[in-house]
Amino acid sequence: MAKSKFIGYVTESYDELIHKVSWPTWSELQNSAVVVSIASLIIALVVFLMDEAFQLLLKQFYLLF
Repeated sequence: MAKSKFIGYVTESYDELIHKVSWPTWSELQNSAVVVSIASLIIALVVFLMDEAFQLLLKQFYLLF
């Protein structure tokens, strides 16, 4: 009985992946990859700048004492 449920699950999953899912085209995937790469670089730059700013602020603060 458990084997029958598993086979049914696999069959339904396959059917859904083939007929109900809308897969992106190759150019859509490339565009998405470019957008994700640019966003990642911008976020990394922002985090780097925040790190440098806090480092400078703490250095100046510690020089007071």
